[in-house]
Amino acid sequence: MGHPLILYDGVCGLCNRFVRFALRHDRKAMFRFASLQSRLAARLLAARDINPAALDTFYVLRNFNGENTSILPEAALLSRSDAVLFVLQELGGFWRAVAAALGFFPRSLREFGYRVVAHHRYRVFGRHAICPVPDPSVRSRFLDL
Repeated sequence: MGHPLILYDGVCGLCNRFVRFALRHDRKAMFRFASLQSRLAARLLAARDINPAALDTFYVLRNFNGENTSILPEAALLSRSDAVLFVLQELGGFWRAVAAALGFFPRSLREFGYRVVAHHRYRVFGRHAICPVPDPSVRSRFLDL
């Protein structure tokens, strides 16, 4: 079985904070990461007819094995609020309870909230000129370096 792969906007301040949050709370070291600006993300998304240049969406590929990247089933790709809920649930403990509480909201409402935050994320959380380099202790979990 593979690892969940988080695809995030590497220059977005909010996305980078979420990645650091996931790293801090991922006690099992299950998550892997790649920025949406990477060749890996472009290949994975293009194989699913998703525009890899659209940076306003957060994705999680469940059971990513790192080898047969182009033949993962469609059901393995989660996006936007579903991807965020999946990450929170997998982190366990208190975050699983947060995911369950957020899961009570209708998907349409969660997606609306996601779109509002995504639209304003650069203005509120900033934007990096380049993707920040991760700490050496977790660098092996970033597949686009």
